[in-house]
Amino acid sequence: MSTELHIPSLGAGMSEGKIVSWHAADGATVKVGDLLYTLESEKTAQDVEAQDAGTLRIIAAADEIYPVGELIGRIE
Repeated sequence: MSTELHIPSLGAGMSEGKIVSWHAADGATVKVGDLLYTLESEKTAQDVEAQDAGTLRIIAAADEIYPVGELIGRIE
């Protein structure tokens, strides 16, 4: 079973966010609490941590803007 990674909302009114960088590589083994990526909105930037353990599968490229809710990866 895999855990889907979606662009989260960092605040009221946020409709899109930019993945500044991935801190774990595609195919990397991650554990709960590992830093996955940095997400930036118009007002803030936030590091996003793994909420599950497994193998990271990246779908979305860094340095791109995605709508809130967009599927950007999985932890398998």
